[in-house]
Amino acid sequence: MEQSVVAEQENNPELKSKTHFKGKVLKTSLAGALVDIGLDKPGILHVSRITSTENTPIHRVEDVLKEGQEVDVWVKKISDERVELTMMEPLQYEWRDLKKDMVVKGKVVKFEKFGAFIEIGAERPALIHISEMAHGYVRKPDDIMKLDDEIEAQIIDVDRKKKQIKLSIKSMLPEPGTEEVVFEGFSKKDKTGKPKKFNRKSQHGEEKGSLDEGNTEATESAEPEQTAMEIALKEAMDKAKQNKEDQRSKKVKAWSKEQEEILSRTLENKVQTS
Repeated sequence: MEQSVVAEQENNPELKSKTHFKGKVLKTSLAGALVDIGLDKPGILHVSRITSTENTPIHRVEDVLKEGQEVDVWVKKISDERVELTMMEPLQYEWRDLKKDMVVKGKVVKFEKFGAFIEIGAERPALIHISEMAHGYVRKPDDIMKLDDEIEAQIIDVDRKKKQIKLSIKSMLPEPGTEEVVFEGFSKKDKTGKPKKFNRKSQHGEEKGSLDEGNTEATESAEPEQTAMEIALKEAMDKAKQNKEDQRSKKVKAWSKEQEEILSRTLENKVQTS
């Protein structure tokens, strides 16, 4: 029994929408062509999905495709009975695929005074406004990027009705003045018994130099400063501790004096009775 396309798809995980194949034309007709893409059943290429090298209108399939010819095709649709193909390279992103905060890659294709257009494989190029290129002032878009540059940016807005996609590079960059310093390898001594040096790195892994633990100035600068509340609390605790020690000292002195008086009276009574 002939295997269905859906069953064959389960055995071939690469068979899915937008999958690219190098196929061979088996037969042409007025409606289109049958193309061998390596499955038990040939794929169906409708005349509306056939393209010519000159992008001219197609009057007859035979004018564009010949039996035995190799063609680039993509899977358009999969049903239980057949695989529909297209010679038109599909979009990488449909509108439903584009979400806010997604990170996409693309090529710079056009400049305007207000920004740059990036081809990301969607129906329309995406826009990076000049204000979204960097945290600081940008005079011209081509001060940041050049035509045909491959860039990575984050989607900040998608408007399907207006066919607009807005990107940002700035949202992926750390804000100025927020660099966090991380100390690595913080141990007192290395294997040789000598004070161990450690690297000072930013939160992005950029090495800022090395510090020696024997350097008092470096060690002190790494310690967090106390707040006014922490200082006041420490003073209060020290004062309470001192008061407690003073009271204990007074009790000890009073007890010693009392013991001396008892001992003195005892000795006096002993002398009188003698």
